[in-house]
Amino acid sequence: MMLWVTVSLLAWLYLLLFHGRFAQPGPVLPRAVPSAAPSVAIVVPARDEAAGIAEAIGSLLAQDYPGPFRVVLVDDNSTDATAAIARALPGAERLTVIDGTPRPSGWAGKLWAVYQGLAATDEDLVLHTDADIVHDPAHLSSLVAKLESAKVDMVSEIVALRCESLAERALIPAFVYFFQLLYPFAWVNDPLRETAAAAGGTVLIRRRALVRIGGIESISGALIDDVALATKVKAGGRIWLGHSALARSVRPYPGFGNVWAMVARSAYVQLKFSPLRLLASTLGMLLLFWVPVAGLFGAAPLMAIVALGIMMGTFLATLGRFKLPLWWALALPAIASFYMAATIGSAVSHHRGRGVRWKNRAYTEAGR
Repeated sequence: MMLWVTVSLLAWLYLLLFHGRFAQPGPVLPRAVPSAAPSVAIVVPARDEAAGIAEAIGSLLAQDYPGPFRVVLVDDNSTDATAAIARALPGAERLTVIDGTPRPSGWAGKLWAVYQGLAATDEDLVLHTDADIVHDPAHLSSLVAKLESAKVDMVSEIVALRCESLAERALIPAFVYFFQLLYPFAWVNDPLRETAAAAGGTVLIRRRALVRIGGIESISGALIDDVALATKVKAGGRIWLGHSALARSVRPYPGFGNVWAMVARSAYVQLKFSPLRLLASTLGMLLLFWVPVAGLFGAAPLMAIVALGIMMGTFLATLGRFKLPLWWALALPAIASFYMAATIGSAVSHHRGRGVRWKNRAYTEAGR
């Protein structure tokens, strides 16, 4: 046991000191006005979003942007009144609602909707945003200002996520924590590193960058579309990823099962449907989050305490962002177990042929 506690402690020391400053708060998009205001098309794919579509689209139509912009909502074969609610909103001169066609084989549903929206626009910049996100009036201006000032091809943000129910308080901060662990922002924003990632809720991209990578069709089957897009764009340009104080998600996760479904839809995709990667990630999670706990009762309690202290300390900045009590860090091993179990559940569903189900749509093959 002493050997494994030592390995766990060394792993945490590496992550703390050399892994892209992942435990630090990360950059936040500043409120700003761009010096130039190129035209922007805001493309919103929406499927069964009747509950929040009015607030989301209304906030986009109310953007205080000094240049020309318009909103294109693509209704992705909704079974509810998503499109009808959007069409009834004021501001029709800026809003186009497209009834999406059924997705072709090989396309992910969201990306097919985005493709249809892009085909109906020709603006210089494109903002992809989800239909469950509400935007501050200054958001679009601030995104464009960052794109221009940083001289990048793409700007993306993790928007503020709901953290109200017990399940949300227990699990949603860790979703951001593990994202930063996988994709440290400092590495994503470093043009000399290959690490690339984006947050699909808010992605502002130059039209010419989309053309350069072969259009959105170049990632047509990607289920983790934001990371796939970022990887393509960064291969020939620069990207920026940060947190948002000007946009928030209104999608609720009232129960633990709702979070499980959200994690499971992409967890095994992240591992490229590989049983070996699943085994390695499971063992890695056990080494990082449970070996120190077991070490408290073994021959190396002091090393275990140090490892636990580092582990919980790396979670504090994320808890602070969500304005949660710092004692939630004590639950990190149990929270990690939930994510590990959801990942295993995702793999089991895939290998049983059930695939991933999200918004009444099943994905049973890699990239479909």
